[in-house]
Amino acid sequence: MMNLVLKWTLLQGGVAYLEQQNAAKAQLIYDVIDASEGFYKGIIDHKDRSDMNITWRMADEETERRFVKESDSRGFEGLAGHRSVGGLRASAYNGVPVEACQALADFMIDFSRRNR
Repeated sequence: MMNLVLKWTLLQGGVAYLEQQNAAKAQLIYDVIDASEGFYKGIIDHKDRSDMNITWRMADEETERRFVKESDSRGFEGLAGHRSVGGLRASAYNGVPVEACQALADFMIDFSRRNR
């Protein structure tokens, strides 16, 4: 398994390329959070943000539930945060394409526009 992952990593352009791509993918979503004027609330200090797991909260749990329900119906899976912490979480691991993160960012913009 490790051999397959290492070969895949090389085919993608190497570790440095994946690191750059992961930062860019995460930034697509963080940009929406930061520009939302508080509709989405980042819960991690900017300096400690992860490129792999992007977390945020919304005004209340009902809005978060609507977000998860609607996002599920649009093909986004697993955005509900950890059951003991709540909130929302998007994972942007190595295998997640940039297009998926862009699609989520676009959905988030649309959702906030419709639910303010």
